[in-house]
Amino acid sequence: MSPQDAPHILVIDDDPAFNRVLTRALGQRGFAVFGAQEPETALSLAREHEPEYVILDLNIAGSSGLRLIAPLLAVNPDCRILVLTGYASIATTVDAIKLGATQYLAKPADVDAILKALNATDVVIADDEMAAGPMSVDRLEWEHIQRVLAENEGNISATARALKMHRRTLQRKLAKRPVKE
Repeated sequence: MSPQDAPHILVIDDDPAFNRVLTRALGQRGFAVFGAQEPETALSLAREHEPEYVILDLNIAGSSGLRLIAPLLAVNPDCRILVLTGYASIATTVDAIKLGATQYLAKPADVDAILKALNATDVVIADDEMAAGPMSVDRLEWEHIQRVLAENEGNISATARALKMHRRTLQRKLAKRPVKE
């Protein structure tokens, strides 16, 4: 396959090291890969290259990556978008899928898992923490916080007020990994 014929992948992640490693690994597997760390750069690259695949971090410099789904799909409606996050929750998964993402994957994820998710025809939530079954009270709290955070568009102060919680307490809870069942 010639480089012009290689499928285009756009990696949008504000962590420069992760972005560089992932773009290099995907490039070594025969893809034409473009990396962006800011939303503006990502949209510019999307318009220029019309990627078939997008790997989108849920949190980009403190802002929700979900805001980029609609503009990315406007550039290429057939684009397959994988939302990648370090803080998986049912609320954000549902939001991402409703907005048009095709997959949702929790970090850490290796290149094989990412490629498998990008090519899957059904939504695959590849995260043991989100398996079916009754949730613990701690997990329910985590899910509720994530839902309220999404309703407040990622604004920590507004979320803390809505939850009637001190902002620092909320920040400590958000800094932890999601609670397992």
